Amino acid sequence: MTLSASAPATVYVLDDDADLGASVARLLVRHGHAARAFVEPVALLRDYPRDPAACIISDVMMGDMDGFTFADAVRELDPDVALVFMTAWPTTANAVDSVRRYGGLDYLEKPIDEDRLLTAVAEGVAWSNGRRLLNRRTALLTTRERQVFDMLVRGHSNKAIAGALGLSIKTIENHRAAVVTKTGTNGLAQLIALVS
Repeated sequence: MTLSASAPATVYVLDDDADLGASVARLLVRHGHAARAFVEPVALLRDYPRDPAACIISDVMMGDMDGFTFADAVRELDPDVALVFMTAWPTTANAVDSVRRYGGLDYLEKPIDEDRLLTAVAEGVAWSNGRRLLNRRTALLTTRERQVFDMLVRGHSNKAIAGALGLSIKTIENHRAAVVTKTGTNGLAQLIALVS
């Protein structure tokens, strides 16, 4: 699943209120996104593998499938899509769940504050693009190299990694060199930047 960095970001709007969904999509198009509105979660899930998005704005309360059930389903297809939830019936429990349990970047109340929506979408697109870049750059890492990478970016020294993995420092240095080469970075600072 690759998305071009130069093309407008694809953003989907999912709301069982067709007029509202279309209105939000038009707003996003005016601000440079390739936006499309969906009324049915099943239709979006059906079309998604052919045309993935950087961000999806989903209503929480819908007919056959609520926004949180939809979030679980779309995450199965693409864990790197950003989710923004919106609702006309906000609750503290749903706000907390939208972020903690379903990985939403924001929880917006209807009527939608346009500036907040645009900010949330921009943050979502940036997050999604960053995740996809990380996945592309780390796709060639072996399992051991990925372990070393994960520990490096968490601030562990070669010595600490060697101790944790039961390997020699020289072996860790070799894995670290392979990680840098395969990710196209030139050192620890750029490796850390990949996951920031």
